[in-house]
Amino acid sequence: MSVMHNEVPASKRLGPAPAEAELTPAERMSADELRAVQLDRLKWTLRHAYANVPCYREKFDEAGVHPDDCRDLADLAKFPFTTKEDLRRNYPFGMFAVPQEELRRVHASSGTTGKPTVVGYTGEDIDTWATVMARSIHAAGGRPGHKVHVAYGYGLFTGGLGAHYGAEKLGCTVIPASGGMTARQVQLITDFRPEIIMVTPSYMLTLLDEFERQGVDPRRSSLRTGIFGAEPWTEHMRAEIEARFDLDAVDIYGLSEVIGPGVAQECVETKDGLHIWEDHFYPEIIDPVEETVLGEGETGEVVFTSLTKQAMPVIRYRTRDLTALRPGTARPAFRRMDKVTGRGDDMIILRGVNIFPTQIEEIVLATAGLSPHFQIHLTRSGHADQLTVLVEARTDTPSGRRATAAAEIVQRVKDGAGLTVGAEIVDPGSLERSVGKLRRVLDHRPPR
Repeated sequence: MSVMHNEVPASKRLGPAPAEAELTPAERMSADELRAVQLDRLKWTLRHAYANVPCYREKFDEAGVHPDDCRDLADLAKFPFTTKEDLRRNYPFGMFAVPQEELRRVHASSGTTGKPTVVGYTGEDIDTWATVMARSIHAAGGRPGHKVHVAYGYGLFTGGLGAHYGAEKLGCTVIPASGGMTARQVQLITDFRPEIIMVTPSYMLTLLDEFERQGVDPRRSSLRTGIFGAEPWTEHMRAEIEARFDLDAVDIYGLSEVIGPGVAQECVETKDGLHIWEDHFYPEIIDPVEETVLGEGETGEVVFTSLTKQAMPVIRYRTRDLTALRPGTARPAFRRMDKVTGRGDDMIILRGVNIFPTQIEEIVLATAGLSPHFQIHLTRSGHADQLTVLVEARTDTPSGRRATAAAEIVQRVKDGAGLTVGAEIVDPGSLERSVGKLRRVLDHRPPR
């Protein structure tokens, strides 16, 4: 095992906001300029989808709308939504708007709950994707010449290659580690000394444990910023990672159906939500039940319309992610979305009460003596559904503290959500570790 350098700067944080000259022309647009760009691109996208994707032609006709009906950005609300079911019904290539010979890349979801959703890219789409990812890495503090350790999975999952192409576009050196082989990842970080890591937040916790298992102080690593995405994570998790690694932890957002990672990015200088790259992706917030458009600051489901995608445009794609829109700060041209705290389809409904895994995570991380590693197990006893939280103790937690910590979790869930749940504190290292997207909820309930 290599030895870490002994001399480490007093602060590894990437520091101040970039000067305006460092921002791209798009990031310096006025609100009026941005709206003009959006409207022009939106009109093109609606015409392109209507002319080339039978699904959209049928949906528009059924709704009684035509691309020519869009004369203002607000007119987008007249058009029908796109759902994951639309993509699955048109599997594999029915949502593509260009001939297959014009495609340069195909990605797909895992398909663990049915047919995978398939997405395609032209050469220009890949360049657009690299551009928004480069913009995201720059907003996170990355600069040309930095080394970027990419621990997102490569392959059909969009994370690895999206990060890879964006880092190269920015002028960084890419270390394409992918997921897994955790001990080797620690060695690569130790030996290659990257400034930036791009990974799921849950796998970052796995890497932290491996650093400490090997006796290597993660705070003395070369890493100065972590760009974390692909799953919801909380402010408590940010604090945990930043404290144990002495780096800046920032959020990145995206969906394969929209383009992949790089739809929105948190800026390192503010860490106050994700600026949406609105010159390429137009956001709306809707009431997930009434399906009406909500105003600024109201929490609901975020819906995206692509503005520049050629191979597979998406119109009002329902993400199921719950958030709110707010004015831009570090990048004033672009609105921010709050950190996603849950998905409509991640919500657990237990005895008539709604609860999200991120709510449990907040409680676990605020309870002394517990690690961030936990699972939620759903079972059924007779006709009653039960929820039990399994959490690993920290290695230095006294055995007598475990029962107290379990009782604190039960009480805090009761106080916060009005639910009676079970909690069990287990030995360090006994729960399954993440090598990609984390599976927090294990549903053992038989179908009714």
